[in-house]
Amino acid sequence: MNTTSSKFFDELAKLMTNAAGAAQGVRKELDSLVQSQVERVLNNLNVVKREEFDVVRDMAEKARAENERLEKRISELETRLPTRAD
Repeated sequence: MNTTSSKFFDELAKLMTNAAGAAQGVRKELDSLVQSQVERVLNNLNVVKREEFDVVRDMAEKARAENERLEKRISELETRLPTRAD
């Protein structure tokens, strides 16, 4: 009876291990499916990727800084110009 009981529990353990492996496989498949659906929806909404947004933001910051620098330079040059009486 002890051997039968042991075999039963061994088989039950194998079944549980296989079930856990199958559940893990289903979870990976579900994660993959959800991710692809989310990507499809985001692409349809024309949402930009974070990396693209960061690049454009950096470009805008550089352009703003350059614009401020040029405005300051123009202002300095304008103060040097002689004033003209009309």
